[in-house]
Amino acid sequence: MSLVARVKEATAAALESINKLPFYADDVVVSTTKPEFEGDYTVVLFSLVKRLGKQPEALGNELGAWLTVNHGDLFTAFNVIKGFLNLTLADSVLLAGLETPAVFRPTPSSARKVMVEYSSPNTNKPLHLGHLRNNFLGWSVAEILKAAGHDVRKTCIVNDRGIHICKSMIAWQLFGDGATPQSTTIKGDHLVGDYYVRCETAIKEQYETLLGQTKKNDYSGIEPEAVDKLQALHAAIDSLDPDKEKEKRQKLVEERKELLRAQTPIMLKARQMLVDWENGKPEVIELWKKMNAWVYKGFDETYKRIGTDFDKTYYESETYLLGRRFVDMGVERGVFFRKEDGSVWIDLTAEGLDEKLVLRKDGTSVYITQDLGLAHQKYEEFPYDQSIYVIADEQNYHMKVLKLILQKLDMPYAGGIEHLSYGMVELPSGRMKSREGTVVDADDIVAEMVRESETRTAEKSNPQDFTPEELTALYETIGLGALKFFLLKVDPKKKMVFNPEESIDFHGFTGPFIQYTHARLRSILRKESPAASTGAASPLFRLEKELMLLLEQYPAILQEAASSFSPAVIANYIYAVARTCNSFYTEHKVLKAESEEKKQLRLRLCERTADTIREGMHLLGIRVPERM
Repeated sequence: MSLVARVKEATAAALESINKLPFYADDVVVSTTKPEFEGDYTVVLFSLVKRLGKQPEALGNELGAWLTVNHGDLFTAFNVIKGFLNLTLADSVLLAGLETPAVFRPTPSSARKVMVEYSSPNTNKPLHLGHLRNNFLGWSVAEILKAAGHDVRKTCIVNDRGIHICKSMIAWQLFGDGATPQSTTIKGDHLVGDYYVRCETAIKEQYETLLGQTKKNDYSGIEPEAVDKLQALHAAIDSLDPDKEKEKRQKLVEERKELLRAQTPIMLKARQMLVDWENGKPEVIELWKKMNAWVYKGFDETYKRIGTDFDKTYYESETYLLGRRFVDMGVERGVFFRKEDGSVWIDLTAEGLDEKLVLRKDGTSVYITQDLGLAHQKYEEFPYDQSIYVIADEQNYHMKVLKLILQKLDMPYAGGIEHLSYGMVELPSGRMKSREGTVVDADDIVAEMVRESETRTAEKSNPQDFTPEELTALYETIGLGALKFFLLKVDPKKKMVFNPEESIDFHGFTGPFIQYTHARLRSILRKESPAASTGAASPLFRLEKELMLLLEQYPAILQEAASSFSPAVIANYIYAVARTCNSFYTEHKVLKAESEEKKQLRLRLCERTADTIREGMHLLGIRVPERM
């Protein structure tokens, strides 16, 4: 039982004994005592005074006196300040805690089966900075849930079909001249991504040509069904005042732009290629398989370097038809309705949303159709209690619709659908854009971080103490650790700006600071290991006690991170441990302590702190070096 739980139970027993009324541990609010006050844990009295009809100070003194008399083994002193009862724990309680196993493995009373889906890359481009936050979040959440005692499966859905894939394929056909990763020495996913950007560049150029052409009333090369729409848009845009009706005009300009982009020669070729792919045209399928294979090899290299893995990978090309049976089921049950043109929809206006397309008029699936089928397939393979989708907040609407549809279809797993919505990552220069080729590739970011770690590490240590192989591993450990910690220390729901220089600082709220703390602790422990027992080391000094209290909280922190799906909870906690530890061994000597008992106590504290840092950083996917 944690110390907080013991404080709550003891306080509930005191309340019941003094007031002759039933009280439970959940009735008691306990927090860590603020540094400016004397004490270790604080009982909040305000929530109790109304029920008991007592003044906070009187109630606090009653409780404090009762607890120190009846639980003298747990509490040695108390004070009451403005509605808060501050309790001082006995040194013996904290010393006993150091004798327990160093790594906590709490098991919840009811373990859940949880599936975590993350990464979700497209095979038309390499992983980028946004994918890194996604991968790090998904992997970390899965590991946190495992450590909290749950049965977890990590999954990935690869978006390997669709018009965006055909854009890379058609551009390679037009401009590639048979280029391969081998012939160009370019990593496969980067090579394919280059052709996606090449296609978008061609679309932009051809769009400008078409825009000028159609403004002159020349619609040659435009599909007949698009001509009337374009003429109407041209007329509507020209009729609006650019200053007084700016917003309305801009909306129509964007609509015209997308319509004209779809009419560019290269987009018409890409759309035809998609039709050919869906019809199974052999030469198109062969090209698709070849280019996807280049991308998968590139993905695997990136995943291996950043430490991402999956228990199962799904492919959109194998799942996009799965949801079709849900459409028939939904129409039959009256959940969906069919419009005159044959398309199928669901009306969610009663839920504050709108009508949502679930099947096109030509019978082809949309994303929501695929997701319905995939959610069912996942459940059949692994009957989950929760299915967590790690997807950016741009898809909040989509995920809300998915869960609502599954609930309306009475699927048994609908209630377990959870969207871990995270904010987008931007650079100091602004938002990244795939179409314009301004996305920062994950490989480039990782390489930059490793280079930066080499520069910074040389300032902190002597590289001559390491072999070349050890230095390479160290730079990789520090660079990736800095990157992961920076992206995970922020609450997932918040948008963030990634600053490489700030992330790799050896001081402050960073991964390298924590890694350096761990290395310093291991350096001490290499010189001398703690004895089997700490012995009597009272009285405890403030920082000794503060560090012990922090270490004792690890199981509760782990459960909090698991319930909130937030690696940031772990990151903030581990930083607090490292910061307190730095203060502790700066103020107190370890190997040259004032007594043998104090030396053994501090060695044990160093050992427990190092183990806790290692365990917590592992849950973030971060390695900690033994020396730096």
